[in-house]
Amino acid sequence: MRMTIGLVCVLVFVRGNAGAGEADPSVLTLERIITADEFRTESFGPARWLKDGTGYTTLEKAGGGQGRDIVKYDPATGQRTILVEATKLKPNPEAEPLGISDYTWSAEGTGLLIFTNTRRVWRLNTKGDYWHFDLKKQTLRKLGGDGPEATMMFAKFSPDGTRVAFVRDFNLYVQDLAQLQITALTKDGETTRINGTFDWVYEEEFSIRDGFRWSADGNSIAYWQLDTTGMQEYQLVNTTANLYPKLTSIRYPKVGQTNPACRIGVVSANGGETRWIDVPGDSRQHYIPRMDWAANSKELILQQLNRLQNTNQLMIAEIATGTVKTILTDQDDAWVELVDDLHWIDGNRFTWVSERDGWRHVYVSDRDGGPTKLITPGKFDVIDVLHINQSSHELLFIASPEDPKARYLFLAALDGSSEPVRLTPEDQPGTHQYQISNDGRWAFHTYTTFERPPIIELISLPDHKVIKTLVDQNVLLAKLEALKLARTEFFRVEVASGVELDGWCMKPPGFDPSKRYPLLVHVYGEPAGQTVLDQWGGRNYLWHRMLAQKGFVVVSIDNRGTPAPRGREWRKCIYRQIGILSSSDQAVALRALEARWPFIDPTRVGIWGWSGGGSMSLNAIFRYPDLYQTAVAVAFISDQKLYDTIYQERYMGLPDQNPTGFRDGSPITFADRLKGNLLLIHGTGDDNCHYQSCERLIDALVAANKPFSMLAYPNRTHDISEGTNTSRHLYESMTRFLEQNLKP
Repeated sequence: MRMTIGLVCVLVFVRGNAGAGEADPSVLTLERIITADEFRTESFGPARWLKDGTGYTTLEKAGGGQGRDIVKYDPATGQRTILVEATKLKPNPEAEPLGISDYTWSAEGTGLLIFTNTRRVWRLNTKGDYWHFDLKKQTLRKLGGDGPEATMMFAKFSPDGTRVAFVRDFNLYVQDLAQLQITALTKDGETTRINGTFDWVYEEEFSIRDGFRWSADGNSIAYWQLDTTGMQEYQLVNTTANLYPKLTSIRYPKVGQTNPACRIGVVSANGGETRWIDVPGDSRQHYIPRMDWAANSKELILQQLNRLQNTNQLMIAEIATGTVKTILTDQDDAWVELVDDLHWIDGNRFTWVSERDGWRHVYVSDRDGGPTKLITPGKFDVIDVLHINQSSHELLFIASPEDPKARYLFLAALDGSSEPVRLTPEDQPGTHQYQISNDGRWAFHTYTTFERPPIIELISLPDHKVIKTLVDQNVLLAKLEALKLARTEFFRVEVASGVELDGWCMKPPGFDPSKRYPLLVHVYGEPAGQTVLDQWGGRNYLWHRMLAQKGFVVVSIDNRGTPAPRGREWRKCIYRQIGILSSSDQAVALRALEARWPFIDPTRVGIWGWSGGGSMSLNAIFRYPDLYQTAVAVAFISDQKLYDTIYQERYMGLPDQNPTGFRDGSPITFADRLKGNLLLIHGTGDDNCHYQSCERLIDALVAANKPFSMLAYPNRTHDISEGTNTSRHLYESMTRFLEQNLKP
């Protein structure tokens, strides 16, 4: 139930003072936000740092107007060179240039892989076609042989750039780029035996896409294989595509049910038998969510989680024998986080991220299983490890010790000999992101605040000097300046002794503190995301701004259990009580705000959210019916037993070991307490939070004789964005419901 990538918010029509036919530039409307897309941010790239350190490449509109050129820049001199003209990327002389969804350079920089003609697979992965462009020969050739179009996934160069490995129809292949000969490395792939990629639950909850890794010498490929036999299937029913319903089956493990079995194999890049790694433990009661080569071509390093996800064992596997040994173990009374920030330092030592001292810190350990050394001490959380500078023995990471809403770049010595130093300028409060070059000398720097869209710069490091502004957002900034808005306020509210929650508040333009205003709370509240961040919120931000223009006060609060950088106890105190402590925190905070702010009308309080936020909105109006008069729940889970194993068991344990938590954390348990106005919104084709969850809640509300409103979108996924006019219709419906019931 991670925070939906489809949380697309749009705006309803607002009558301004402009004359007929003229749009008032100070007023937000659906027409401006969705139909005209006036407030979209300017993008950059995709950009790629070249491995040889000579610069970066990006895509720029071709001079002739068709396609995009691939252009190289030298950050030191600013020199611009067109490496590949769009005209060179035509499949034939009469065709248009390829539409580039993504691209990858070979290690030596003379080969280019172009990903195009893409189709979505579940929520994260895509499949499509791959083309190879040879810079030396200036030739363009389609890869994949005679296979069906748009069926290739994850094509990757071999280390020497002479071959490409890819996945198609659950099997792994290698194609040489000289003769285009294809070798099948696996032949047993099918819907229940998945090679080189993942099933729904691994992809969604472990956020992993490509399921194979080239060895450094190019001789071998290590890959995941998942066996989904024995797993229950969920049926998605499409009733609008044909005369009779069409069924789509997804193997989806709901909590407590059978998981896929996972194993790791290594196969020669020339084909042959796979050697399977002998990982101990029941493969259906453990997960292997991370795997890679261990800084050589003879060993793998992998992370194994038990089913409860409270123990992470880091293992080294010998390819020659298939045997493994555990070199590091992380345990927690709640759950442990996966380590995506493992970086090799000298081939023997590596970085490890752990909360073992109560804060998320970086440690250095070694492949022999020696003691780990803390290198980022202090009462703060490391949010992301970005780069290891081998020559200077320094670490670059993201943290925000003083403000959990912000993100800043820090530098620390790999031996832990000095205090971390902040590199982000002190006069730039907000959220900062960095895409750092391989040598650590340069970075693409993205800077944003709650009310300012992201500016993108080329900077040098470690001095953080701006070399070039890549995206200034001046067009968008001018439109934002013309809007009639009141400044957003950040606040903190106490919910227990020594426990304060972060929040933000939007007030109507011309706010009068002597008046009473309806309050709308935007909530997510689960461990997968924060809503209170000092960063640009896009359409979501603008929709809330539109509601403020119409007379609402809009707030959002991060309860305990959200992934804020406020220490382990903050994040994990909600273990086994998802939906219970979080909704209590929200309710206590609301009471405190009503006491603090007399301009809030306690008889006109609404709450809304999407996905986990939809579940939280239901918990709020069911469990605290005298606090919330109106709720809008979108793409929610009403009963936690209906969600998947990896996410729900991580935070709640197994249902037979925590029956009270599953019962009391599920909104459906309290549906008979509903007093106010409720709007349920769900896509019937949601493969993530199933429409089944909505229908079961409807049954409970009907049984309790509770009136409610609902809106089902046929065949829409968790995003509820597919189809003509869907987003606009959804948000018009939401806005109308809020206006009718909270009466701003």
